[in-house]
Formats: sequence, C-alpha cells, structure tokens
Amino acid sequence: MRVHGPWKILASREVYADRFVQVELDQVIRPDEQPGQHVVVQMKPGVCVLPLDDRGWVHLTSEFHYAIGRVSLEGVSGGIEPGEDPLETARRELQEELGLVAEHWQPLVKLDPYTTIIRSPVQLYLATGLSPAEAAPEGTELIETVALPLAAAIQKIHDGELTHAPTCVALFMTAAQRPRGEDS
Repeated sequence: MRVHGPWKILASREVYADRFVQVELDQVIRPDEQPGQHVVVQMKPGVCVLPLDDRGWVHLTSEFHYAIGRVSLEGVSGGIEPGEDPLETARRELQEELGLVAEHWQPLVKLDPYTTIIRSPVQLYLATGLSPAEAAPEGTELIETVALPLAAAIQKIHDGELTHAPTCVALFMTAAQRPRGEDS
C-alpha cells in the first residue's frame, strides 16, 4: 500500500497503453475510508505555442479534432517526444504546423489542463520574431492558419469560439503583459 495525498493505493494496473496515452486502474481506500477504484489517464506531456507577429497579430491553427468532433481554433500544440526538451518540441511544432520559425521564445507557464483523472502537463510559450519556413504537417493534420489581432482572439474566447484551454491561458497572459494599445 502507498499513500497518495488523502488516498491509499492498494494496487495499480495498466489497462491500456499506446504511444500517446496510458490508462491505470487503482484499487484504493478513498479519503472517506471506503474502498473504491480510481482511473488515471496519463497523456503525453505537451506544449502550446502562441506565435505573435510584429503587428500584434497571433497565428493560430484551425483544424478538425477527432475527440471533440469539430474544428478548433488554437495555438500550435503537440506532444513532447521521449528525451525531447519542451522548447525543442515547441520549435518543431511551430515549423511543422504553421511553417514559422521564431527568433524569441518566452516560457509562459506550465499548467495542468485537467486535474481529476487526466494527467497531461502542458508548457506554454510565446513565440515572437517570426519568419516563414517550410511547413511539414503530419498526415493526420489538415491545418489552416488563422492570423488575427490579439484583441480579436481574446474576443473569440468571450464569444465561445475559442475553447482550447492552454491557448486561452496563453492569450490572456500575453494580453496582460502588453501595454494598452498594442493588442489591436
């Protein structure tokens, strides 16, 4: 038995795994001292990049995402490969997905978009000093680039059109850092 916060884990077993996700089923003693089960879904850690050009416009991806069954507007996102540095992943994904390279990289925050049964840490970056490069999307990626003023992207959050949590945090953090008048 091992203690896990107010929980006691009696046994754990992996019930599914592939290169993107691992699912564990734990037999537990809950905080109320009752026996139970708890599932933990471990997703590959990832990055989310907010590219911001010299005009104050953000460059986002627009792509159909299978899990939510619709097109999503979001920052450049991707999984960190084993042994890969998060910044290396961010650079790779920016070029692959949008055909951009950035001169300046600012780490924003590492966050946990989910906290109950899914463990999926995401490192956010602001990328500036953008220049074009050759895109190389993966075979599953049919990505359109959407460039719009930072303020317009923030408005899309308020309007419910932009729902990707890491992108929302990156946009709000970036807007908070910029002097008024620079985000239009």
